[in-house]
Amino acid sequence: MTSNGPTAFDHNKVTVVYVLGGPGAGKGTQCTRLAEDFDFCHLSAGDLLRAEQNRDGSQYGVLIRTCIREGTIVPKEVTSKLLENAMAAEIQSRSSHRWPNGKGRFLIDGFPRKMDQAELFDEVVCPASLVIHFTTTEDVMVERLLERGKTSGREDDNIESIRKRFRTYYDQTMPVIEHYSKLGKLVEIDSTRPIDKVYEETSGIIRKLLS
Repeated sequence: MTSNGPTAFDHNKVTVVYVLGGPGAGKGTQCTRLAEDFDFCHLSAGDLLRAEQNRDGSQYGVLIRTCIREGTIVPKEVTSKLLENAMAAEIQSRSSHRWPNGKGRFLIDGFPRKMDQAELFDEVVCPASLVIHFTTTEDVMVERLLERGKTSGREDDNIESIRKRFRTYYDQTMPVIEHYSKLGKLVEIDSTRPIDKVYEETSGIIRKLLS
């Protein structure tokens, strides 16, 4: 499972694409389609954290719950380890047919949210091949999240949590976007447009990455 290099996974075999964008930018919708069409595993950092906070006997449960409620970012080691474990499990489960010889393709949605997360994951787990940043306006995001909140059951889909998440996102995630832009790994996509239009552009970028 482990490569000879310093990272947990060999980046020549494992493709990691970070998918970033403010809350409600449409990351999950696009990732679901990309996973189906290009045989990626879609990992949502937020979903992994929510599952962990509810897991019986989790050492991180209370910490994660507090961070989610306050709209703050969970410590980098926790999120990074949950992602690494999920990646290892997925590579293992697909190894017999679709992903031979330790190969894997991952869309990591909503991560890294801070520079220290980006640095830790790239150094310890696997460096990203590409970063997709979905951009839209705050008004569009608020509208989408309030609509989602009617059915999602997520405790952070309310106006107060949404505003906190925006502030956190702009303060802490924009340096990550700038960092990958300087490395030439960033692609920005306007996700205000209809879902199919956004997907057309996004899938073209993934096709190019994999060719």
